[in-house]
Amino acid sequence: MTPDHPQLHAFLARHGLENAAPVALPGDASARRYYRLPGAGLLVMEDPKDPVGFAAFIRLSAHLRALGLSAPEVLAKDTAQGLALIEDFGTTTYGALLGADADETALYALAVDALAHLHGAQGATAVAVPDYSLDTFLDELTIFSDWFVPALRPDMPPADFDAPWRALWRQALGPLEGRPHTLVLRDFHIDNLMLLKDRTGVARCGLLDFQDAVAGPAEYDLVSLLQDARRDLAPGLEALMLKRYLAAVPAGTDDRAGILHRYHLLGAQRHTRIAGLFPRLDRRDGKPGYLRFMPRVMGQMQTALRAAGLTGIEDYLDTTLPGWRAAAGRFATG
Repeated sequence: MTPDHPQLHAFLARHGLENAAPVALPGDASARRYYRLPGAGLLVMEDPKDPVGFAAFIRLSAHLRALGLSAPEVLAKDTAQGLALIEDFGTTTYGALLGADADETALYALAVDALAHLHGAQGATAVAVPDYSLDTFLDELTIFSDWFVPALRPDMPPADFDAPWRALWRQALGPLEGRPHTLVLRDFHIDNLMLLKDRTGVARCGLLDFQDAVAGPAEYDLVSLLQDARRDLAPGLEALMLKRYLAAVPAGTDDRAGILHRYHLLGAQRHTRIAGLFPRLDRRDGKPGYLRFMPRVMGQMQTALRAAGLTGIEDYLDTTLPGWRAAAGRFATG
């Protein structure tokens, strides 16, 4: 038993688990914590500082399971303490499996199929989630202004950079406006996906950390999966998985060129945001480990800007932040 956590002890005792010996799992970029209950097939999720996110996890877990996808079942909860007793999917994350030389193509194909299932499921958006609006996308890009820009231009107030920056991006992201929205899980990457070998079909793909889900462009989660800030995919795998996804889109839903353009556009937005997020995690939150991914993120950002045809944004960066293309090493080395 964790001796310095009486709330956790009391919560477990109320549910007949007073003899459990919870083991804290490693944390991530959030304040959320998990404890494994060895031998019980259960986890305790603790999130007392984010009651909105906690409630969203409970709500979305039931919703995703009703759609035929695998989210951890919530067996008990204490909303006041931010504690929930949830199903334990084990340790077979995609990241662990890929690190042990599992079949990369098969794992990504399963994840793409799960996304296609979600995007085609009737009632997928019939759940209370925030809207991923254009203003939200722009607010995310201000993270770049506030945390990346000062490292290269300490003489330039971030607000001076940000005003033209947001105007350029508002125009660039225009193709996203008015599009039908789907349920976007937002953190759809290998550390939040698990292989559940005792299940069948798309239910074999276990989903974690979906409490920040929004209603937004379908292609966003596809970018999160196939343009991962943490790892490189095998050559040709991204193109193969894009082809697989496009084949699953119902006929007449959209033209394939439009899907691909939004995919590249969202990739550019996402990588640019992350280029500001990782320095923020280092400087504000004391989590420097993410800086080692900066060279990959900067490369992905440049590739996506070109693929999306965002030459005006590249020109603005070249003019206001000379050397930005080669700045990754400055962050990665601290």
